[in-house]
Amino acid sequence: MNDPEPDDAERYPLLGESGRRMLEFLREHPHAPIYRNHSGNRLDAEDLAFVRREEAAVLASQVGWPRDGHPEWLDAFVASCLRDVPHYRSYAKAERFEELPSISRSDLGENIAAFVPDSVPLERMINFQTSGTTGHPLLIASHPRVAAGYLAYHKRALARFGVTLTAGRGEVGVVLIGHQLRCFTYVSVTPSMDEAGLAKINLHPVDWHSPDDRRPYLEALAPEVIAGDPLSFAELLQIAPSLRPKALLSTSMILLSGLREELEKTYACPVVDLYSLNEAGPVAVFDPALNGHVLLQPHMYVEVLDTEDRPVPAGERGEVTLTGGFNFCLPLLRYRTGDFASLDFIDGEPVLRDLEGRALVRFRRPDGVWLNNIDVTHALRPLPLARFRLHQREDAVFEFSIEATAAAKTEAHQALTALLGPSAIIESLPFPRITDSAKVPQYSSALAGSDS
Repeated sequence: MNDPEPDDAERYPLLGESGRRMLEFLREHPHAPIYRNHSGNRLDAEDLAFVRREEAAVLASQVGWPRDGHPEWLDAFVASCLRDVPHYRSYAKAERFEELPSISRSDLGENIAAFVPDSVPLERMINFQTSGTTGHPLLIASHPRVAAGYLAYHKRALARFGVTLTAGRGEVGVVLIGHQLRCFTYVSVTPSMDEAGLAKINLHPVDWHSPDDRRPYLEALAPEVIAGDPLSFAELLQIAPSLRPKALLSTSMILLSGLREELEKTYACPVVDLYSLNEAGPVAVFDPALNGHVLLQPHMYVEVLDTEDRPVPAGERGEVTLTGGFNFCLPLLRYRTGDFASLDFIDGEPVLRDLEGRALVRFRRPDGVWLNNIDVTHALRPLPLARFRLHQREDAVFEFSIEATAAAKTEAHQALTALLGPSAIIESLPFPRITDSAKVPQYSSALAGSDS
């Protein structure tokens, strides 16, 4: 038997009159989209006090550890995991942290309950599904306090660019935008920001009574921050609403500098590139001054591992692996993300360089020279591309799929030809259609030796 659908009192336990007016404004505006779903913060007074304390601590904390050591909190965290988490209790005794086995997405997918600490009460736990890069659903264990905790890390990321959020009563703080055929959409309010409004909307015409409603609705909301991915931001540029947000927050895909520059020019604000995972929340933010992603979570230890669970030397490339995190329902112990980078230290601060969403893929030019996918990213970086994919077939022919303007497509093909050589065969294909939030791998190859 299904549980009854919760009402606003259950979704928003602290809802006041200003919050009710905000929800009505978001839902009932004459240009509002078709909201397909419902969501709420579910925070009570004790939760809100907790969230505010944690936010203050996050914003005041240092992030990092000695170059050749561990963070001071690590030993106690590991001991807690080995004692309190069913999956980790099965581990054999290890003398050193580096002797612990790594885990991956498939481990979480096999039995997520085994990763929930015994000490976490089940009554208020929440869960959500994500398809991620593989397309296989993954259930994530979470809690209203964890969901509300994302804001602290977003504030920390924005502060690096001199942005302080001030939206409050009667204002819309954040609009999250997507652009896909199926999208989870809803409205909510943020108690820690005096019930400022929040809306998750789909810019695809399928979720609007008329595509012409998109621009006036966005202008009516006038959000302080807009969050999305490069694809939805490219659509936003086409809709061209007159907005002046304090910042754009980009997640989920590689953000090329060409698109970043176009967005910054149009909206006269910083475009903040966030590395975030459903399993771990916001992990790092790209700092152009350091040419790398700096870490955001004070209680997140990051390793870069080879295939044998060994940390690679500083500056060498490997798989980004996480320990710790603020989701107390899902403590991570050497979790392999499936993303690859090198780890460097700048003035004592850990920095992820050349972060890519999968292992290196090599492409062979007609003259026999091998290039890797980072070379391709660098070649295409200056262009305002929303989304692209490059695949090399067994016969060495390149298949290039791209979503961009006609002029940008031409420039992208010219840049690829310059990189791969004039004799390279590059076939243009339509971008693969997707009907959910699954990511499409940007680089792949069926050519022998491409993964060497």
